[in-house]
Amino acid sequence: MDYYGNDNNGSGGFQNDPFSPGNDPSFSGGWDNGPSMNGEDPNHHNKNKRSRKPMSPKQKGAVKIVALCLVCALLGGLAQPIYSSLSGGNETTIYTGDRTPTQVDTASVDTSKELTTAEIYAKYVNSCVGITVDIVSTNVFGQTVTGAAAGSGFVITEDGYILTNYHVIDGANSIKVTFDNGKEYTATYVGGEEKNDIAVIKVDATGLTPVVIGKSSDMLVGEQVTTIGNPLGELTFSESTGIISALDRSITMSDGRQMNMIQTDCAINSGNSGGPLFNSHGEVIGIVSAKYSSGSNSSSASVEGLGFAIPMDDVASMVSDLVKNGYVTGKPIMGISVADVDESVTSYGVPQGAIIRVVTPDLCGAKAGLQAGDIVTKIDNTDVTSASDLTSAIGNYKPGDKVTLTIFRSGETKTVEVTLEESTPEKTEKQNQAQQEYQQEYQQSQQQQQQSQQQQQGSSGWPFGSFGY
Repeated sequence: MDYYGNDNNGSGGFQNDPFSPGNDPSFSGGWDNGPSMNGEDPNHHNKNKRSRKPMSPKQKGAVKIVALCLVCALLGGLAQPIYSSLSGGNETTIYTGDRTPTQVDTASVDTSKELTTAEIYAKYVNSCVGITVDIVSTNVFGQTVTGAAAGSGFVITEDGYILTNYHVIDGANSIKVTFDNGKEYTATYVGGEEKNDIAVIKVDATGLTPVVIGKSSDMLVGEQVTTIGNPLGELTFSESTGIISALDRSITMSDGRQMNMIQTDCAINSGNSGGPLFNSHGEVIGIVSAKYSSGSNSSSASVEGLGFAIPMDDVASMVSDLVKNGYVTGKPIMGISVADVDESVTSYGVPQGAIIRVVTPDLCGAKAGLQAGDIVTKIDNTDVTSASDLTSAIGNYKPGDKVTLTIFRSGETKTVEVTLEESTPEKTEKQNQAQQEYQQEYQQSQQQQQQSQQQQQGSSGWPFGSFGY
């Protein structure tokens, strides 16, 4: 019987056996006359070497079996046979691995030591949640439109406080939270901080497993990180892992805000926003927030391997404020909305700066006499050439501080003194409402304004309308 199970007329030979020397060109001429493995001339023999005797069929069979076993061992590693033998006949042996499944004892998981990604997942998957929201918005025609969105979050207290991104729940009419065990809760909005893209929501539950907050300032480029989230809003509780690609990245968001970020190559997609970024000790050192896109439209193809997370050190005190007070205390507000001056108007002698689009009634900006269309060029002794310059500068002050704004209004330069107020949810809501009213008016009359602007540009008066266009 040969390797293929052929009888070979009872010759006991190996004519059709691929392991037979006679059928392998490299063994032509028999075992002694074939090419040397060390490159020696096959016709040159060392006189001191003993010539080999031809192998019997029985011996050749042993070679075949050894070779077969070696091949199986190489393919299967350490394995246990689950079927039959090699001791004759035409039976086949099948091997299966005997690896003992990994067991994770979550009770023994300790953040004082490095954990495997399996341990991180087993310990904290119950601390991670999927978030779905119904969003109510107004379209360009003033009609109310309801949509849906999804994101991620993670438990920060045993009594139900959950941290996520502000943009996940922004405009939400209702918020649903789902845990890994299948339990679903209706969450309430506690408070948020739009500028830093964080929000706290709460579910009516106790005995939850909170995450452990770590220090993002202790992290180094190249260290391993892991995230658990809800990619695409469908693949809930998915874990992906990678490294920290960079620290202290200044990233420009879609609305023009500048944010300090941790860069990572973890797989991050829509729906991962708001999820935790764990270090190798199972501590949360960041909040997954954004991913680079190849275009300004979120539906366009995204760049792979470039994800970003908000460093926990930047927002930890804000999160505590949100849980305790429902808003971040000690933040100043001026009660205005600003944008960059369009470069197309600078040729008319208009300076660069932050143009005021909206002045919120009854707040400090309106009380000081600021008007829509004013261009802020300086705050105290700090030059302002863009909207981000002004918002960044205001962040260096406290409520109650007096600031002097240098403004450009109707071709003249003036100064206005403003006493900053503390930002509260009520004042923020009032400012947001004023912005929404402006946006609706602008969207509905954009074409008419453009026609009016073209006519005004041909006159000798202020050529850019009441909002500086």
